[in-house]
Amino acid sequence: MSKSLKLFASAAAPATVVLVVAYNFADRNVTPMPPLPDRSEAIAAYTAPPPSPLMAAVATEGDPTGKFGLGRPAFPEEIAAWDIDVRPDGRGLPPGSGNAFDGESVFEDNCAICHGSFAEGVDNWPKLAGGEGSLADEDPLKTVGSYWPYTSTVWDYVNRSMPFGNAQSLTADEVYAITAYILYSNDLIEDDFELNQDNLASFELPNAGGFILDDRAETEYSIWTGEPCMENCKDNVEITMRARVLDVTPEEEGADETVEAPAEEPVEVAAAEPTETTTEMATTEATTVVAADPELVAAGEKVFKKCKACHKVGDGAKHGTGPHLNGIIGAAVGAKDFKYSKVLKGLAESGAVWDEPTLAAFLEDPKGFAKGTRMSFKGLKKAEDIAAVSAYLSTFTE
Repeated sequence: MSKSLKLFASAAAPATVVLVVAYNFADRNVTPMPPLPDRSEAIAAYTAPPPSPLMAAVATEGDPTGKFGLGRPAFPEEIAAWDIDVRPDGRGLPPGSGNAFDGESVFEDNCAICHGSFAEGVDNWPKLAGGEGSLADEDPLKTVGSYWPYTSTVWDYVNRSMPFGNAQSLTADEVYAITAYILYSNDLIEDDFELNQDNLASFELPNAGGFILDDRAETEYSIWTGEPCMENCKDNVEITMRARVLDVTPEEEGADETVEAPAEEPVEVAAAEPTETTTEMATTEATTVVAADPELVAAGEKVFKKCKACHKVGDGAKHGTGPHLNGIIGAAVGAKDFKYSKVLKGLAESGAVWDEPTLAAFLEDPKGFAKGTRMSFKGLKKAEDIAAVSAYLSTFTE
């Protein structure tokens, strides 16, 4: 026997003894494990969904046309959940009602953050009121009152898409109330008019006749066929519109102050002899300007930013959503050529005047002072703000 075999034999003998001892120990001391039970039936019973009419409808036999058999016809209630659009003639409007009085608070809570308390728009968020007769202007204001064709479109859009980020959270009555408030803000209905599913579609908006059928498929699409031009497509390029005119670029505060007005040719005017009346007016005007504290006027200009979306002041000021306020201090209520609410017309007939106490009472609580006023601004709560605005307005004459 070789030397290597002798070494292997001497090592194998102890290993064999160890294996025999281990087997005997395991055979006597380790409990045998029973086989795992078959739980397939229990699992199937646990995971099986309870039978229902819906499952019965889904578990139909294969389609004889050879299709995959996926899906099923929608149930009527499922179709109804999606079929919420409203037609121009009012078809699809649900039962409900609302007026501008109710709509003011709903609009303030859900819409004013973007569209302003008076539907005048905030920053570049859409304006919903105003713009009457502006469609032919260089910078038209397209609102519900000036541009939209159907009242039912207003209801439909608010109901499906608003408020922003929380669409379809409004009740039908709230949508009717908001629609009424938008119409009221455009002077199309009175504030107490009750809007409902029966009369909403009967309102014809001012620009309903300003739309035509889209016939571009027949008249223009053929022009756009062929290879597109990618370079040197026009001989000359001209700027036809500015972003400032289009009102798509927010203006920084005070930006207009840096624009210099073009110089005008001097015009000689014969000086009129001063009369007692003109002297008295000049003295009164000078007294008013001198009496106004410059710091108070400056403070009033800042506070007036809450008002300038609807009311204009200064040279060339015109009526907007509200009347311009040049010469308002001391003027008779309702004296301007503007479509006032019934309550202000009543005050005008009583001879009321916008003196400082009257104006202060109105600015503090417009609705409380003149219930029914179209000015839905909730008021200035600080006496110093009211005094500042009054001082600022006193610097503007007719």
